[in-house]
Amino acid sequence: MGQAKWQKSSFSGNGPGNDCVEVAGLLNVVMIRESDEPSRSIAASPEAFAVLIRRLKTGESRG
Repeated sequence: MGQAKWQKSSFSGNGPGNDCVEVAGLLNVVMIRESDEPSRSIAASPEAFAVLIRRLKTGESRG
């Protein structure tokens, strides 16, 4: 597997206390991690990640 290039939102500032969620595309997987805990990440299919983003944008919870 190749090296992931992590990206964070442009809405996140730099400096202490500006932790955020970071994402990286790797092959056919979207990796997701918390910037304050970079050694732990989860993987999702691009389709599942798209569903997550849609639900977050609409405020929809699991149900």
